[in-house]
Amino acid sequence: MAKIINVIKGTKDILPQDVGEWHRLEQTALDVFSKYGYREIRTPIFEATELFARGVGDTTDIVNKEMYTFEKSDRSLTLRPENTAGVVRSFIENGMSRLSAPVKLWYKGPMFRYERPQAGRQRQFHQVGVEMFGIKEPAADAEVILLAINYLKALGLNDLEVELNSLGCPNCREKYKAKIKEVLKPEFNNLCEDCQTRYDKNPLRLLDCKVESCQKIFEKPEIKNVIFSDFLCEECAEHYSKLKSYLDKTNVKYVENKLLVRGLDYYNRTVFEIKSNDLGSQNAVCGGGRYDSLVRNLGGEDTPAIGWAMGMERLNALLPEVKPEKLDGFIVSNSPVEAFALAQELREKGKSVEMDLSNKKFTKQLEKASKVAKFALILGDDEISENTVSVKNLETSEQNKYSRSEVAMFI
Repeated sequence: MAKIINVIKGTKDILPQDVGEWHRLEQTALDVFSKYGYREIRTPIFEATELFARGVGDTTDIVNKEMYTFEKSDRSLTLRPENTAGVVRSFIENGMSRLSAPVKLWYKGPMFRYERPQAGRQRQFHQVGVEMFGIKEPAADAEVILLAINYLKALGLNDLEVELNSLGCPNCREKYKAKIKEVLKPEFNNLCEDCQTRYDKNPLRLLDCKVESCQKIFEKPEIKNVIFSDFLCEECAEHYSKLKSYLDKTNVKYVENKLLVRGLDYYNRTVFEIKSNDLGSQNAVCGGGRYDSLVRNLGGEDTPAIGWAMGMERLNALLPEVKPEKLDGFIVSNSPVEAFALAQELREKGKSVEMDLSNKKFTKQLEKASKVAKFALILGDDEISENTVSVKNLETSEQNKYSRSEVAMFI
């Protein structure tokens, strides 16, 4: 017997009994996002490696540790670890900057990161997300946050909290980075290896460190006071204040978190996460922010932009299971040819029906019908000669006979 080949670690099959949960996420996304004027975009699963190095940032864990990269015909290619860079590449390449602003796009699909698999996190995982291009005003920030909240509520997640911060513009952020380096310099040797690397390359990312020893350092008063200081320039402070006024006006519950920097280098000004308390413990289900320089950095015109992404595995873990939809009918008959013809007639009328393809006994067919369908469509010798079908409601056991042309009306 040949050796069995198993699924690769960090990946999972989405089985037929589970796929209804994914349809729920995707259909709800289409319904909610369309109301806000967002249109779906589908980008390739692999892109030039340079796109992510320049877009996501060469100081990020994603680029340094987690990308699936391979060589083909002397070209370095990478399975997408996230989709904002790919959407921006498509925005530039397809001349979407010529469209009237805002350009609103949404996507869904698999992403790939090499990291330790755990509950709700796989090496091939799925995201649903939105991107808006062309609007610098804080109303855009408020809209994408509200869109995320309404999508989550449409899925049935209601106990939500937004964590909010502003990273400022390049000018005020550089002063902030310099101050962080200044106060952390005496602690440099006590920082973890990753933070020591980030110290010069991107000190703002130090605040995103999850290592306990680093977090204790950040809690020291002389350091914490700098972290929570107000470093925003006047224009960035006004943008942040207006965003909060939009959220206040629409009754969005939020808390400010000065340690929130997100894990990607392209963010500026607004960053946010949305957490759900539905299962008793807080779970981050959405993360995003503004990335006004990314389009320019990838070769396009200077274009403000903002977006967010959600992990679909994480969402499914928070939501109740979706019971598989039953067929409209299952044909029970000892005449396979007649059953085959009836199935085709009903499918052409838009009904979901199956029949027994292996010619099992009548009782076995009825047993199968009770498991998979709402109605058993009985086609015995009498029904065939009369050109009728006996329709049995499998929930109430009520049974009636109808002419063959009328069956579709009653199931």
